[in-house]
Amino acid sequence: MTEEEIIVLLKKGDEPTYKTVVEQYQRYVLNTCFRFVNSEETAEDISQEVFIQLFYSIGEFRGESKLSTWIYRIAVTKSLDYIKKNKRKKRFASIKRLFGEDEMEERIPSNDESNPEKELDKKERMQILNLALDSLPENQRIAFTLSKYDEMSYKEIADILGTSVSAVESLIHRAKNNLQKKLYNYYKKHI
Repeated sequence: MTEEEIIVLLKKGDEPTYKTVVEQYQRYVLNTCFRFVNSEETAEDISQEVFIQLFYSIGEFRGESKLSTWIYRIAVTKSLDYIKKNKRKKRFASIKRLFGEDEMEERIPSNDESNPEKELDKKERMQILNLALDSLPENQRIAFTLSKYDEMSYKEIADILGTSVSAVESLIHRAKNNLQKKLYNYYKKHI
């Protein structure tokens, strides 16, 4: 079935098609939300909200981007809304990392000969990186995360952020430079 056919069925309220779309994108949406809110329970709640919004607002989808991009845009927006609401309450107290160590362990091949010292070192490096990522301006953090961890193209990120591809390139370039400076300064002080 083509994406156009799926969208037509979704707009008609076809429940099996909706269920198929949820099953297809649920893991990706959950991972995206988790990277922003760093809580599995909260990410699950937000991802449910994403699919509820998809169900109720599919009629507004104009097809200017791929369906997956539109779903990611909803996920990022809902995650940022949660962060902003929570930020007012606790001023970043609940945001420790942009993504979880469990997620990174899936991407980093495990070493059969791992030992506690290596695990502690890896955990410490992850915490340092997470702090540096958290300190980036919001748009840089979003663009960098979607590019490097969700492996999205600059075009997809531009669609999600509602900006141009060149703006995304600039955001990612600045994010890399800022991360490099922050990490260099951290290690210069602590080593």
